[in-house]
Amino acid sequence: MLGLMQSQPLLISSLIEFAERHHGDGEIVSRRVEGDIHRYTYRDLAARSRQLANALDKQGLAFSDRVATLAWNGYRHMEMYFGVSGSGRVLHTINPRLHPEQIAWIINHAEDQVLCFDMTFLPLVQAVHAKCPTVKKWVALCDADKLPADTGVPGLASYEAWIAPQSTDYAWPQFDENTASSMCYTSGTTGNPKAALYSHRSTTLHAYAAALPDVMCLSARDAVLPVVPMFHVNAWGIPYSAALTGCKLVFPGPAMDGKSIYELIEAEKVTYAAGVPTVWQMMLGHMKPAGLKFSTLRRTVIGGSACPPAMITAFQDDFGVEVLHAWGMTEMSPLGTLCTLKNKQLDLSKDEQMKIRQKQGRAIFGVDMKIVDGNGDELPWDGKSYGDLLVRGPWILDTYYKGESPLIQDAQGRGWFPTGDVATIDANGFMQITDRSKDVIKSGGEWISSIDIENIAMAHPAVAMAACIGMPHPKWDERPIVAVTLKPGAEVTREELLQFFEGKTAKWQIPDDVVFVEAIPLGATGKMLKTRLREQLKDYRLPGL
Repeated sequence: MLGLMQSQPLLISSLIEFAERHHGDGEIVSRRVEGDIHRYTYRDLAARSRQLANALDKQGLAFSDRVATLAWNGYRHMEMYFGVSGSGRVLHTINPRLHPEQIAWIINHAEDQVLCFDMTFLPLVQAVHAKCPTVKKWVALCDADKLPADTGVPGLASYEAWIAPQSTDYAWPQFDENTASSMCYTSGTTGNPKAALYSHRSTTLHAYAAALPDVMCLSARDAVLPVVPMFHVNAWGIPYSAALTGCKLVFPGPAMDGKSIYELIEAEKVTYAAGVPTVWQMMLGHMKPAGLKFSTLRRTVIGGSACPPAMITAFQDDFGVEVLHAWGMTEMSPLGTLCTLKNKQLDLSKDEQMKIRQKQGRAIFGVDMKIVDGNGDELPWDGKSYGDLLVRGPWILDTYYKGESPLIQDAQGRGWFPTGDVATIDANGFMQITDRSKDVIKSGGEWISSIDIENIAMAHPAVAMAACIGMPHPKWDERPIVAVTLKPGAEVTREELLQFFEGKTAKWQIPDDVVFVEAIPLGATGKMLKTRLREQLKDYRLPGL
């Protein structure tokens, strides 16, 4: 027997319809690429999203065609979140920090039909447009008068001129909630990046869960600043949760320095902010010398990489801001855990609470997790046993786009996603990442593939073997260095080798240093033993520190 309730698909368009109807006057504030502050409401957002949907229809885009963005956090980018997905197309957010070759590969792999970009990224578009034959239309996210006369990009249109003639009337189509809504490529730890393809159902459920009190606790009483980029797993779902709750949204645009972020928080009375440790470090670095305080900020969610204890303490003790540790992955939409204390932990001493706050937190409803040993057997939640972390749930990836399924089947035939992280889980369900089974380096919340770095170094004629490892850095969390052994009789200087990386990978991915070693430790199967290499280099310090 089935329940006798109305059956309505969970669609992204329902979020913007709700926002318009129930908190149409809610504010959305954006610092634009042009440098000025733009203000409008959810009502304006809804109307312009419908204009965009009409423009896509006029363009002749088919259902599920991909529309790409290279853009900062701002109102036009948010219009695309709803106008593209709501009309049945797939929003493809691209990380502009990648190397142009990687970006061109991703555009072609996704078969993007339209690409919209902020003017900051015009040089990037100029470098890749000729290599992207699937893109039929290039759109600059600006006013018509801000479009340069000769960009070298054929048929380049201004976003405002493109949507202006379109009607604000548009009936959002109804379709299966499992339809693809958006996609995001991982940074690719080995080989080419892989794409997670989200559905309307998974995105809507994730937006619900993210807003829960023990997760981000978003409400119409909040003013929220997502510093985490909209090209990083949909800004952790905040734009969708914001539409669902009616909170004021404040977008920082391209100005991500500590001073700009602080001034925006104060000017717009931000109560809640989300981002990676690097950004907060820059902001605290601006505030402390000047003796500045927050007048409204109460909570911040920090994810992307582990938050240093000193930062948690500074936020709490010096500025009265609660720090919430979060963890997740592109393949998880991304939220998996959030570190909110339980009732019984409120009476613990400050030191005991701090030990908990340093963990990545407990699973939110919709995420099941477990740790397993090398044989796949589940390990106890005792806070000591550590094993490979596996997750499952309705917003967790099943299969990569145009790829295969990474899932591991359990005895009941259920599929679990292997995160590549090694973790412990304590008796209260709080998970802590202890290591990464994938050899990747996290720098400022961005992944750097050690394998890619090694491959470039190995391409140098003087290099016999190369191993890339991350070294602790006070600002960037980790920075890569490359340890190399030279071929007999060959010579190369540190500077020459670093120079060799130029143009082969993004600037921020280039190692900070080269360490010449006699030999790189190898295991029985010929694999590099990086743990042993780290031991050898335990007294090493990055240049300039």
